[in-house]
Amino acid sequence: MTLMTPMTQHTVRPLSPRSPSWSLVLPVKQLQRAKTRLAPFAGAHRPRLALAFALDTVSAALDCPAVARVLVVCQDARAGAALASLGALVLADEPGGGLNDALSHGAAHARRLHPDAPLAVLSADLPALRPAELARVLGAVPAAGRAFLADAPGIGTTLLACSPGRPLAPAFGGASRQRHAAGGATELALPDVPSVRRDVDTADDLAEALALGVGPHTRAVAAAMAR
Repeated sequence: MTLMTPMTQHTVRPLSPRSPSWSLVLPVKQLQRAKTRLAPFAGAHRPRLALAFALDTVSAALDCPAVARVLVVCQDARAGAALASLGALVLADEPGGGLNDALSHGAAHARRLHPDAPLAVLSADLPALRPAELARVLGAVPAAGRAFLADAPGIGTTLLACSPGRPLAPAFGGASRQRHAAGGATELALPDVPSVRRDVDTADDLAEALALGVGPHTRAVAAAMAR
């Protein structure tokens, strides 16, 4: 396997806040099936918490100066309506086949709309996401090829990006960091972007996100859970 040289903060290309260009695709599950590992902790709040994660992630993505548009692949009517109200383009015609098929579907739609735009897929469970940190990550993506950002534990992936005309080839789920690297994508070795790495699947993950500072939707549900 050919080892790729990680991109670092020294290779970040400057961004013009006046010229957002990225198409961003996020997957959102049916709320009743989302975040099942949080069930012992969140109880009846779990669907509402999953929606809050998505709302805060999409809100931050839309506020990112590098992002021109956000597409969400989602069949859940309640989640879709809430995300569309933020300004996201919701694709309700999600194909069967799981997460990667959904991401490929969303990516293909984004490419049809804006074929010359760079493309990234982003986890929808980043409730502490900060627009400036997302901009730094997108600014580190090489001008040609594919790149990814590993999650906080260093096992999975929270962002996969590619330049216009290049195949995205998502391989999310489980140990996706290893699969994306083996598939030729460059790992982005950026410091100080914890909000883009901290996805939430467990109670400990949520505690770390809360310590970073989450968005208003997640903060409201967390407060309700604490009562």
